[in-house]
Amino acid sequence: MRALRTPEERFQDLDGFPFQPNYLEVDAGDGGRLRMHYIDEGPSDGEVVLCLHGQPVWSYSYRKMIPPLTAAGYRVIAPDIVGFGRSDKPAQRSDYTFASHVHWMHDFVRALSLTDITLVGQDWGGPIGLRVVTADTERFARIVATNTGLADARGIPDEMAPKLRQLLAGTPVLPPKELDAVMRKRALESERPAGFQDQTRDAVADIDARPSFMYWIRFCDAYPDFDPGEIVAFWLNDCSAEERRAYSAPFPAEEYKQGARQFPSLIPLFPDDPAVPDNRSAWEVLRKFDKPFLTAFSDSDSGTAATQFQEEVPGARGQNHAIIRDALHYPQDDQGEQLAAVVIDFMKDNPLP
Repeated sequence: MRALRTPEERFQDLDGFPFQPNYLEVDAGDGGRLRMHYIDEGPSDGEVVLCLHGQPVWSYSYRKMIPPLTAAGYRVIAPDIVGFGRSDKPAQRSDYTFASHVHWMHDFVRALSLTDITLVGQDWGGPIGLRVVTADTERFARIVATNTGLADARGIPDEMAPKLRQLLAGTPVLPPKELDAVMRKRALESERPAGFQDQTRDAVADIDARPSFMYWIRFCDAYPDFDPGEIVAFWLNDCSAEERRAYSAPFPAEEYKQGARQFPSLIPLFPDDPAVPDNRSAWEVLRKFDKPFLTAFSDSDSGTAATQFQEEVPGARGQNHAIIRDALHYPQDDQGEQLAAVVIDFMKDNPLP
């Protein structure tokens, strides 16, 4: 596997990001090794808070949460998922699969010998993290899910997969402003918080009701001027020029963006997706997971819903599920201090045995 490494000078003097880089290597899955970057702040003997980011961001997105968490006595580990941030970036889009991401992150957790972990998973940090949790439950003490989900094509008839894939293939590639307008319109029209899987089920009932996430998949797959910094700025309440530069920093050229482009296509929404069996198995574990589980979703996010976790995970029952106010898709950036306070209260309310 050929991997690229973003030049270090791209990360110099980033706004509000004073943290020292740390690195380790994980098994690439083909006999080689991949280098992963991570932040490791706070007391070495503190309870571990593992913060997993989504797409197309990196550990920089957690910069506002790290100080209050470490001040509360916790050790914060915030890795860059392979393909993002300072971590290595496999050069071929085909190198990125759901299973590969789970394998790389599980190897990362084992390499650091982490235990009694509180997972904070946002966007893709949720499904990757939850798959690691359900494969290695003894390492994890608590879970915080924020603007995320674990899709398994539930409720989508097998015979609909070809029609849905045809609908996806025919979805136009929109420029960023039009894409943002479509996704916000879908959120405003919905009578309930509609996640990607909800939208897919809606399309089964009405094949002409193209889900907004299909525009997102096509944009990431094929829009020629794919600028992660611009994308993130659309989904934050406020994003300065310096912050936008930081979000674009990991991607100096098109060849570095393959992981970010591929991520949306890996969401297992159709029943013939290769990740569906493993995600359904993960849900079987989650339906028996009685350790503390909290949802902390944004009040304005257009893409995900917390209801399924609250209803189906035993550990979520009776918890003080939070709504992060005045936040869009990346609450760890929009309202990092607010989300950190929610995590701290959750951990204090649910102490280790």
